[in-house]
Amino acid sequence: MEDQTELAPAVRSILSAARDRAAEGRSGEVAVEPRDLRAAFDRAGAEGRVPVIAEVKPTSPTTEGTREDDPVALAEGMVAGGATALSVLTEPAHFGGSTDTLERVREAVDVPVLRKDFVVAESQLDAVASDVVLLIARFVGDDLPDLLAAARDRGFQVLVEVHDREELERALDAGATTIGVNNRDLGRLEVDLGTFESVAPHVPDDVTLIAESGIGSPADVRRMRAAGADALLVGSAIMDGDVAANTRELVRAEADEDDGTPDATTEHTT
Repeated sequence: MEDQTELAPAVRSILSAARDRAAEGRSGEVAVEPRDLRAAFDRAGAEGRVPVIAEVKPTSPTTEGTREDDPVALAEGMVAGGATALSVLTEPAHFGGSTDTLERVREAVDVPVLRKDFVVAESQLDAVASDVVLLIARFVGDDLPDLLAAARDRGFQVLVEVHDREELERALDAGATTIGVNNRDLGRLEVDLGTFESVAPHVPDDVTLIAESGIGSPADVRRMRAAGADALLVGSAIMDGDVAANTRELVRAEADEDDGTPDATTEHTT
């Protein structure tokens, strides 16, 4: 398990809250018939769109303020802008999320929906049905193989998040087939796109690879794609302003470069 002295105070608080929620337990086990995430990525690519997982994130410890819009309206705007999939925060204390929001969003859209939360125990998997569930390698430690198997037993597709090559090797050893590399350091909460570039070359070709955090412009999109990203997970850069337009700008990053369309200048991060 992660040495909490190496985590930023905000991250330690998130992890502590996750463990408290895990201790509450759940009755009943969910069973999911998921929408295929990899197939959705392939369709986006065939249509000339960069596969983007757009994140419905009301707030976070690394952003200012809270967005009060109806999450379903935001989700529908992201899909209208070309999002291949959605990520919905269900962590309540630090991100303003809820399982109710995820249920409402998943009912309203026809794209795969990732549950973004901090799962540290099997009981948390039964909180709500989604198409994809997140497991953070650093948080679950040696429990990763068992949690990965438990999630798959319920029908979930699983995104395993890593931050360095050591975590990548543990994820691969556990059998992960979809891996996200988070560019945000959990100790200082600083973002460095070079994190993805350093880890990506060591990911096998048959693993679906997602770049997470710090992607705020079409140039960032192209940089991550050039480094090997099959898809991108983007939060703040989409949530800040017109979500449909922001999503469209990112999913068209490669197409617009080909036709000479200039980039808009943005400085957002996920």
